[in-house]
Order: sequence, then C-alpha cells, then structure tokens
Amino acid sequence: MSKTPTSLSAADLAQRIDISAVQTFHAEADIRSLAALAVENGFIAAHALPNFVPLLRSLVPAGGRTLVGGPIGFPSGGHMTAIKVAEAAALREAGADELDMMINVGRLKSGDLNYVRDEIAAVIEAAAPVPLKVILELHHLTDTEIETAADIVASSGAAFVKTGTGWTPAAATLPRIRLIAAVVAGRAGIKASGGIRDLATVAEMVALGVTRFGINTASAIELVKQVDALPGGRLAIAPANERA
Repeated sequence: MSKTPTSLSAADLAQRIDISAVQTFHAEADIRSLAALAVENGFIAAHALPNFVPLLRSLVPAGGRTLVGGPIGFPSGGHMTAIKVAEAAALREAGADELDMMINVGRLKSGDLNYVRDEIAAVIEAAAPVPLKVILELHHLTDTEIETAADIVASSGAAFVKTGTGWTPAAATLPRIRLIAAVVAGRAGIKASGGIRDLATVAEMVALGVTRFGINTASAIELVKQVDALPGGRLAIAPANERA
C-alpha cells in the first residue's frame, strides 16, 4: 500500500473522500446534484444505488478525477450469493469504476466463514477488473468478529476493508480503525465510513493507514474548505506512534 503522507492539501483530501446518495429516499435530482458536487470539488468517487448508476455514469466524465461506484447486496448483506454476483456484473457493465459489497453479517456471526470467503471470492471474480471494497458494518460486530472479518477480506484480494454502510450508528471510531489496521497490515486499503466530521479524526485515521473516507457530502465539502484555510493550506499528519 502507499506510504503514509506527512501532510495533505485540500485537493489531496478530496481525492480520499467518497460522497454518495445511497439512502432509500434519494431521487434523480439528488443523483444529479451528487455528480455535480463530486466533479466540482474533485472528490475521488461518487456512489449511487444500483438503479441510478447508469445515470451517474452519464453525468461523471470517464477518466477524470471522480470515479463512479455502486453497492452490492446493500444495505443488509443478506442477499443470496448469486444475486450479489449478478449485481456485480450488472454494475460493471453499467460503467461502475468501483464497487462496495456488504458482507453477509449473519453468516459471519454464525461462524460460517467458508460461506463468507467463497461469497467474496465469487463477487471479486464477477466484478473484475473493477475493484471491490467489502463493508463489514462494524455496528453489528464484536471486536473478535471485526478481526476475523478484516482478515478474511484482506486475504481475499479485495481492494478495501470498509467500516460501514452509513445506515447504522457511527462505525468508524479510532479504536476500531486501530483494530482493523493491525489485522490488515497493509494487505488491503482501509475505508473509514460513518460519523467522521472533524479534521483531527481524519488526520489520526490517515496516520493509521486509512486511504479512503466515506463522508456526508456537506461535511466533506466543509472539511476540504477547512484544510484550505489552514496555514500553508495543508493538514499535518503525525506518525501514528507519535499520537496519544
């Protein structure tokens, strides 16, 4: 994985942030606004629910700074593997640049780890060459289950371990990120999503190895503006071992 930076500019931070419109109530107008804001602010990705991915793709220029993404098995993760595989293939064909799959929490908590491994492998194959992030939904997991899930994802060849969907209470706490980072140990990227609202938290998570963030659009825009207003226009990232 890439080396941890010592500082980030506003543009650097924007290129670590995904914004999305993936709630039940989001309509066409929301997707159009999402696309415009993502491109205008240089965010690395914009995500929409599957049926809106073709529209989002038509609004976000291919090959630019902003990727188009969509979710698989969202938000419960309880879909049959065949459905997740079909959804991955359909989203790939619709022009998605990256995909976020919800892990099967029920199977994980049942100890059916081979099911979890096989499902991730099947979806990675169906999505290829589009990279896959796997969402753990930490709110529902114990620390031991988080470690188990993070290890499975990091060993699977998935591009990222992602903390949550945004449909549950905040998942991306610093203790949980430390737990995931220790298990992943550079084998996959880490995407922190859920409840991140201040630059101090962003800086600490970057120091721990987080390379992508899922942040509410309004908060994401505000955080980027705050970095631009800092002395020198950069957010300092102290090494993790220098933080309390």
